[in-house]
Amino acid sequence: MTRGHAKQMPHRPWRMLRIDHIAMIVVIAYLAGALGVWLGLWAINWAEITGAMWAAPSAEHWLGTNRLGQDIFSRAVAATATAFEIGVLVAVASILIGGLAGAVAGHFSGSPLDELILWLKGTIDAIPFYLLVIAIAFALKGHTMAMHLAMIVAFWTTTARVVRAETIRIGQAGFIEAAHAGGSTPTRIIFRHLLPNLVHVLLIQATLVFVAAIKAEVVLSFLGIGVQDSISWGLMLAEAGQDIMAGQYMNFLAASLFLFGLVLAVSLLADRLQDRLDPRTRHLRSVGIE
Repeated sequence: MTRGHAKQMPHRPWRMLRIDHIAMIVVIAYLAGALGVWLGLWAINWAEITGAMWAAPSAEHWLGTNRLGQDIFSRAVAATATAFEIGVLVAVASILIGGLAGAVAGHFSGSPLDELILWLKGTIDAIPFYLLVIAIAFALKGHTMAMHLAMIVAFWTTTARVVRAETIRIGQAGFIEAAHAGGSTPTRIIFRHLLPNLVHVLLIQATLVFVAAIKAEVVLSFLGIGVQDSISWGLMLAEAGQDIMAGQYMNFLAASLFLFGLVLAVSLLADRLQDRLDPRTRHLRSVGIE
């Protein structure tokens, strides 16, 4: 290790800690905004016409109004609740399905059951992501959960692949061999020994799926097959097309900046989470490679 590296390394954890704090504060702020919407404390009038068409930002309308005279800031805050609803639901369902499928496939590696799960994952992954999601969402059009189900079908495969690889690696450990020797059933081994040792992988994957679901929702809503009975940043961006043609950019800027802030903060937390929970990353840091 060079002298320059020795001087720089002690300061790096503090920089990472500051990034962690800032990202966490941003995520908490977004979550507080979403909770306020769910509790009816603010942004309850996001669909009401409360001003003139394309009113400029003011004390009454912090970010102005859109073409219909609806408050842009209220709509952006209300869309935060929509983002959390979709992100959390899709992340939890995808992690549960992908985690269980990956653990089963890894535990029975090389068996017909493993081959079946691999074939199913490969088939889904062979279809372009947005084409698959759009096809499922369009087929279930009119169902309030159409977009959610479409994203769950598309997202569980990545988690299953990662968990399968980790399960095969952990399956070679001594405590797994001891469990087999002790007569433990496959179900007991998977739920008692394998999955608890994969919590760090599932948490990291959950944050990644959360971000991916929010971004996918924005694209689908922009295309008109996403959120139907609420407001989202994707719908705001779709509406902003007409605003931009008239030289009005606040609707576009509000949706874009709200989306950018949440995605960036959660992505930073996902990176730090992997640094701290992944045993291999911790080992690299301990020997000064990273």
